[in-house]
Amino acid sequence: MTTHPHYSFDWRTQYPSVRIPVFARNVVATSQPLAAQAGLRMLARGGSAIDATIAAAAAIMIVEPVSNGLGSDAFAIVWDGERLQGLNASGVAPAAWDPAYFARRHDGAIPQRGWDSVTVPGAIAGWAALHERYGRLPFADLLEPAIELAERGYAVTPVAQQKWVAQAPILENMPGFAQAFLPRGRAPEIGERFSFAQAGRTLRRIAQSGGRDFYEGETAERIAAFAAEHGAAMTLADLRGYVPEWVAPISKAYRGFELHEIPPNGQGIAALMALGILSNFDLPSLPADCAEQRHLQIEAMKAAFADVYRYVADARAMTGVRPEHLLDDGYLAERARLIRRDRATDFAHGTPPAGGTIYLSAADESGMMVSFIQSNYMGFGSGVVVPEAGVSLQNRGFGFSVDPKHPNVVAPGKRPFHTIIPAFLTRDGKPQMSFGVMGGNMQPQGHLQTLLRMVDHHQNPQAACDAPRWKVGRGLSVDVESAMQAEVVAGLRARGHQLESIADPYMDFGSGQFIWRQSDDMADGYIAASDSRRDGCAVGF
Repeated sequence: MTTHPHYSFDWRTQYPSVRIPVFARNVVATSQPLAAQAGLRMLARGGSAIDATIAAAAAIMIVEPVSNGLGSDAFAIVWDGERLQGLNASGVAPAAWDPAYFARRHDGAIPQRGWDSVTVPGAIAGWAALHERYGRLPFADLLEPAIELAERGYAVTPVAQQKWVAQAPILENMPGFAQAFLPRGRAPEIGERFSFAQAGRTLRRIAQSGGRDFYEGETAERIAAFAAEHGAAMTLADLRGYVPEWVAPISKAYRGFELHEIPPNGQGIAALMALGILSNFDLPSLPADCAEQRHLQIEAMKAAFADVYRYVADARAMTGVRPEHLLDDGYLAERARLIRRDRATDFAHGTPPAGGTIYLSAADESGMMVSFIQSNYMGFGSGVVVPEAGVSLQNRGFGFSVDPKHPNVVAPGKRPFHTIIPAFLTRDGKPQMSFGVMGGNMQPQGHLQTLLRMVDHHQNPQAACDAPRWKVGRGLSVDVESAMQAEVVAGLRARGHQLESIADPYMDFGSGQFIWRQSDDMADGYIAASDSRRDGCAVGF
């Protein structure tokens, strides 16, 4: 058996940060401290990393409601000790949805918010599927911290409050929103107590039923009745018929490592494509923070996105261009040849050969590692909150197309193009890191940027997380963080990138959580990092 010495990280603090990595044999990293502690409580009871993940996921629905809620979707990649398993718990379109439905109701467009942006939520079914396969503790025990937080309340943290305030005027008139999230006629202040008793009662029913109440019990009936009250398509039959799907992750090799992502309907393939494009350049020879390094990464990401937005959909609908075609080494080399080192390019999609959230990670000392993400999308999702149930619903239906010629065209029971993506890194077939960077289309871009820092430049996970980020926009537009070095910004502008500050108070530059395994035999545990762009932390013992 091949064993590896400790990976040689650079431990200097190179970027502004108030955080240091956490070293422990059992760890949880999330974007909210109370959620991280909920997961850690399960590990301390002898629970598995899956138990910790579910507890943290339930808690974070309560304490970071802008990003996710009981009506979320979810994805996971699990190293179970022998192999990687992927879970797609993203929702499907109601049976009544097709292009004609939206032509009748919305002049041929899919609304960004409201009931007609809501697909069947998958997160709760995802928890149940994960627990059935990998849980050690009783399912009901895992939801105890979330129930306590919902019923007793908690003090709202600074970043969550900032995003809450930004969304309030946009959503205040959506069905059920003000009653649930503006209890005093406004968003809570920083440090103000917020309780969500309705959600607490629903969590109790979910806990007692192993998750089935959400799809066939009182909660399901409340969701369907509220939909009918507003003339929406969601029915009890849509909810009862939902089943998450176990999938095999897709991957791309890079310099001795292999990056794994969930296959489409998600955008994780964009990170793999960009990585494959960049393997045609000698990135390690360039300084980590120079303009040319950033330029090549940006161009590779733009080329990948051009293809992803044209071809990626529910995998069952990708009949012409399959994921393996987009990941073909020869095709990615062709895309690399389109990149000019001295000039930014506005890429069109290519012709492959035929043939958007919270993120958390947990790992335990048995070696199980979990990369998990769930989201309502776009800040409180659809804005719809089911009264007396506390179910805030995602707006993932907005990810569909109404173009009948596009593979992502809306259809009954179909999954839309999805932004949320967990990631996993292996080395010689063995687990190395569970990680993710939440935040709309920033997610594959965050995967790429942080991974290259760790693999090519040996920056430790916290430093790679703290480093200034860029974000590809449309055309030649690129947004950069204010901490990015002035000479790098000037170098990008000289290459034709149109650098601007995009008003994006919810997604901004993402938020990452990273758990790096130190040794094959688990004697040295893990290194964990959490993004300073959110309220969260990494915790362990």
